Amino acid sequence: MLTAILALAAVALALSFVLAIAARVFAVDVDPRAEKIEEALPGANCGACGLPGCSELARRIAEGKADIDACPVGGAAVARAIAAIMGQDFAGGGVRRVAMVMCNGGDESARRRFWYNGVRDCNSAALLFGGDKSCAYGCLGLGTCAGVCPFGAIDMTGAGLAVVDPARCTGCTKCVDACPKGIIRMVPADRTIHILCSSHDKGAKTRKVCAVGCIGCMKCVKAAPEGAIAMDRNLAVVDYEAEIPPEIAGECPMKTIHVRKLDGLADLDAAAGGER
Repeated sequence: MLTAILALAAVALALSFVLAIAARVFAVDVDPRAEKIEEALPGANCGACGLPGCSELARRIAEGKADIDACPVGGAAVARAIAAIMGQDFAGGGVRRVAMVMCNGGDESARRRFWYNGVRDCNSAALLFGGDKSCAYGCLGLGTCAGVCPFGAIDMTGAGLAVVDPARCTGCTKCVDACPKGIIRMVPADRTIHILCSSHDKGAKTRKVCAVGCIGCMKCVKAAPEGAIAMDRNLAVVDYEAEIPPEIAGECPMKTIHVRKLDGLADLDAAAGGER
């Protein structure tokens, strides 16, 4: 019995030496800055930076292989914290940007060519003649963008429209990539004028398929400060660098222009001249 115990002890001692040597030989040096950077990151592990998670991003930043502002969720505050860890200066970081669905053509406003009864996924629906909406640029309303949002910032309305809650949006842009129609844009959160249409069809065609689409009449372009709103292939587009008075929304005969305060939850459409 004693012999067996001594033998086992000897084996255990020998294995411990082997493990100690292996640990030393195969040890991986960890940059202490990477650990601090990971602590500074939001920890969402959402993949919005294009990497598998916050740990990998922290390692890349510490190695100088990723920018200190590579985390879109953390924004400027996190970038400044990381810059301090890395001993760098960070002068960037402007206005927070949030996602916005550039379509307001819900079931009550936009016509459908047929009724889609397949998989409830916008990408799948788009494979069938581009989707069931008569407008080729319209929100398909099946909620694929909402499904990929790791922060629950997108809700589906009863009218079949995706709507982003700016208070919950972190600007990760995953919804932008998920939308097969390409109608979700990142816009500055401090801007209030938005044209909720993405159609580049001519006005007559747009009017036939949607009651709230841009018909390219250019009334807003003429009424806005020079260059603040421009035409892009039959569609009025806001220059978010420009200051645009909220009264401009009243110029639109189709009620396509909305006044929304995105750095909070207030919807100022009513103040701009009626419910939209």
